[in-house]
Amino acid sequence: MFEDTVTILANERETDAYFRLVVSAPRIAPRVQPGQFAHVRIPPLREALLRRPFSIFQVAGDTFSLLYKTVGKGTEALARMRPGETLSAIGPLGQGFTVPAPGGETPLLVAGGYGMAALYLLAQRSPQRGVVFVGGRRRVDILCEREFAELGWEVRVTTEDGSHGERGLVTQPLVTELRRGTTGRKLFACGPTPMLRAVARIAEEFGVPAEISLDQPMCCGVGVCLTCVVPIRTATGWEYQRTCTEGPVFDARVVLWEVPE
Repeated sequence: MFEDTVTILANERETDAYFRLVVSAPRIAPRVQPGQFAHVRIPPLREALLRRPFSIFQVAGDTFSLLYKTVGKGTEALARMRPGETLSAIGPLGQGFTVPAPGGETPLLVAGGYGMAALYLLAQRSPQRGVVFVGGRRRVDILCEREFAELGWEVRVTTEDGSHGERGLVTQPLVTELRRGTTGRKLFACGPTPMLRAVARIAEEFGVPAEISLDQPMCCGVGVCLTCVVPIRTATGWEYQRTCTEGPVFDARVVLWEVPE
């Protein structure tokens, strides 16, 4: 983990509300593992003391890229930044996905919206190609379809309004695929909490192992503030664990979606 000043190389619009940011980060980029994140401070937003966590999307040499959606003052300020300007970044952070072993399980990736960003390096580094299921509300919420296809993955798209791919939720084609046979499969998922909860339930129903990347609000990003804790099953009961350090990726079987009484 390093705290570094990184230089913006590109910051371009991906769709109407999504941007792709590429930065030069020689100390951080070579160490990134699939599913890890960077904690970024945005200098133009002077009134904001807290950093923003972003899943690391792609890595190329000494650079890494992020996909982000403009949803508030922070990301709107980030979208206005230009090549040559600098950001403060801490990374790589968190526990990422387990890359399948050669000849091991066939990965099935499940993404909602910019959850695709957290899954790209896993798809790139997996020795087995599988299927990536991506869902969103509208066509503009479907990201990286071309990039995953170029890696040799089959991409199945669902949108809630039917504007692209199959109409419905991303879990529908996933269930259809699992009904064909579950031997040697493993699920990897990143997206909104309701989707992750559904994927965990589906994995349990079909007896398929699953890793999920939790999307929790966080402040420090390094395990100090305890803002991002989630209840996790243990051998003796349960305990709170930090999404930023013990996660963001957890075995779906140990996540408790409600705090036990």
